[in-house]
Amino acid sequence: MKHPTQRDSIFLEDARILEHHAYPGDQHILRLESPRCAASARPGQFVHLTVDPQRPMRRPISIMRASAEEGWIDLLYKQVGEGTRLLAARTTGEFLSSLGPIGTPFEIREKRPLLIGGGVGMPPMIFVAESLKGSEHQPVVILGSEVPFPFNPHPSQILLPGVPDGVIATMPLLDDWNIPCRLASQQDMAGVHQGYVTDLARHWLNSLDEQARNEVGLYACGPHPMLESVVSLAREFALPVQVSLEEFMACGVGGCAGCSVEVQTENGPAMQRVCVDGPVFDGYRVF
Repeated sequence: MKHPTQRDSIFLEDARILEHHAYPGDQHILRLESPRCAASARPGQFVHLTVDPQRPMRRPISIMRASAEEGWIDLLYKQVGEGTRLLAARTTGEFLSSLGPIGTPFEIREKRPLLIGGGVGMPPMIFVAESLKGSEHQPVVILGSEVPFPFNPHPSQILLPGVPDGVIATMPLLDDWNIPCRLASQQDMAGVHQGYVTDLARHWLNSLDEQARNEVGLYACGPHPMLESVVSLAREFALPVQVSLEEFMACGVGGCAGCSVEVQTENGPAMQRVCVDGPVFDGYRVF
């Protein structure tokens, strides 16, 4: 079922670049003045940007944060091709044509959401976490990266039972929000779990008693192999799971069907569009 805001609140805006920061690993965080998008955006949605006047094909980028009060959105992206190389060259004060917010958002149903983000799949999880500040939910966040994180990891001030000794690094912003977070990487980084995000998630899940574990739901965004592992983990513990898929897109608004994936439905397999039928799907239906 499509969320009611999906098609009637996709806005075309000339979004002014307010900030544009570069980080190691060809990563960038972009803050855009985009008040109509910011007022409607929900975690899991994305914008479709024109990266340069010479490149009419837009690029989909997940929303990491949105301030309805101040009218801005934050985007994290990695420079991987010509389009994102051109985007990385854009400077403060310039304008980008933006369509958004687009897509079906995450729906947080469980008391203990476990939010797992890998690489450029981190932004939706950060957005979910921020949306749960001060709520009855008790989120735990696990972020993974194979390049330096696009923030300075700090020792967390929040105790998180169930994670291995010495795994203490967090994203400082999440500590500020009083949301427990731990980091994972195959690289050797201080305070970071050396391994996969799912390995760290399994440690935490195994530490819970049956009652607490029954209150957990998994939410994830990242590369396909990571998402497959997250869904396998959900099956292992018999937990609900939602995933946000990353696919190449042309139109981004459901017209071309170029981003279609096979989804299991009550009537059997069907092709659905990641841009508007997703990007968030029930993980069991796609993996």
